[in-house]
Amino acid sequence: MKEIVLDTETTGISVKDGHRIVEIGCIELDNLIPTKKKFHCYLNPEREVSEKALEVHGYTDIFLSDKPKFKDIVKDFLDFIADKRLIIHNAEFDLSHLNNELRILGNNKLNNEIIDTLTLARDKLPGSQISLDALCKRYRIDNSKRVQHSALIDCDLLAKVYINLIDQKEPTLNFKNSEENSLKVISGNISYSNKVVSPTQEELENHKIYIKTSLKKNYF
Repeated sequence: MKEIVLDTETTGISVKDGHRIVEIGCIELDNLIPTKKKFHCYLNPEREVSEKALEVHGYTDIFLSDKPKFKDIVKDFLDFIADKRLIIHNAEFDLSHLNNELRILGNNKLNNEIIDTLTLARDKLPGSQISLDALCKRYRIDNSKRVQHSALIDCDLLAKVYINLIDQKEPTLNFKNSEENSLKVISGNISYSNKVVSPTQEELENHKIYIKTSLKKNYF
């Protein structure tokens, strides 16, 4: 199955405030293995980048001024993600911006199947921190290159997090004993085995001698 790990960077948080997309990154997975197919572009948002967004990704108005507009890349983008499941962290945010860009051009909303890794993490790790950085730390994924947010870097990290979220197995203890005289206690995924060991005749005799010697030394 082919899936697309997707991330966007924007001029600000809400489309209601007129914020637009400044970067799109996509990485294709084929049966959970990244292929060499990627889609990436910086975009001229046709408006200023907010101060808070600038702190997050560092893309200045000057840097974005000569970049293509969303209308210039929309066909290539839609072709790249067509009929593929989208893997997004906090999908509500990215989809609101992508669908807003499509709406501005008079296009329909995206109808791809969506997997929100934020929801996956919340369900699998209740009570834990579930930001992308926190999940990278949990699964020991190197995110040292993520000094600032970048769509492609975030996609690469998210692909690794996603694989862990859906495939990571908790370590289990599985002590197996093939002998008939064993006691097995099973609790959840943990299987314990308690083997009954009988001493040999020689061990019994040695034990008797040890007891007699010890008693004699202690008495006298």
